[in-house]
Amino acid sequence: MIKTIFLYFVVFLSVFFISFYINEKILENQGISLPFSLLKVYLFHAGFSLLICVNFKVFSFVDNIFPQLGFIYLATIFLKIILFTVFFYKSIFPEESLSQTARLSLLIPTIIFLLTEAFFIAKILNKR
Repeated sequence: MIKTIFLYFVVFLSVFFISFYINEKILENQGISLPFSLLKVYLFHAGFSLLICVNFKVFSFVDNIFPQLGFIYLATIFLKIILFTVFFYKSIFPEESLSQTARLSLLIPTIIFLLTEAFFIAKILNKR
């Protein structure tokens, strides 16, 4: 289990650095400035996704909880959306509307980390 949790940490850290660096470089090369911190958005998604995967790995060994993990995962996705909206409310709903680039910069880390998280959760749920 420790080896798997270490693997999660390494994968999420790698995905974080690679995707953040690419996104930041593309924005920098085009001279685009975002009204929010892209680093904080990436840190939120990476941290929350890592936390979900580690908790699910631990809870997968609890026999009473394992059958409910799929439903719990749906609830964590909903919670992730709520918390993201609370933390980044001013960035998501500014007085002016966001540009297309800013919207994409909010959506890209969401998709990247959601896919990575879903991959690991699917492996956990299919293990038994």
